[in-house]
Amino acid sequence: MNATMQDLLNMALVLPEKDRADLAASLIASLEEPSDVNAQVAWAEEVRRRVAELDRGEVRAIPWNEARQRIAGRVG
Repeated sequence: MNATMQDLLNMALVLPEKDRADLAASLIASLEEPSDVNAQVAWAEEVRRRVAELDRGEVRAIPWNEARQRIAGRVG
């Protein structure tokens, strides 16, 4: 990592969590190819379906720390 990149990283790391998340999302989005409209529609429908399952009590949300531990256990 060059000095400019390190300086940018250091500045970003002192931002509030939400601002860091927004910055990270913007950087990732800048690397992605133009999105497929059909994929966007499919993901939007998937999100609606999952939210409806949560609202109906069919599934239970878990904290991110627990989800991360479960994922690490499967791939680790």
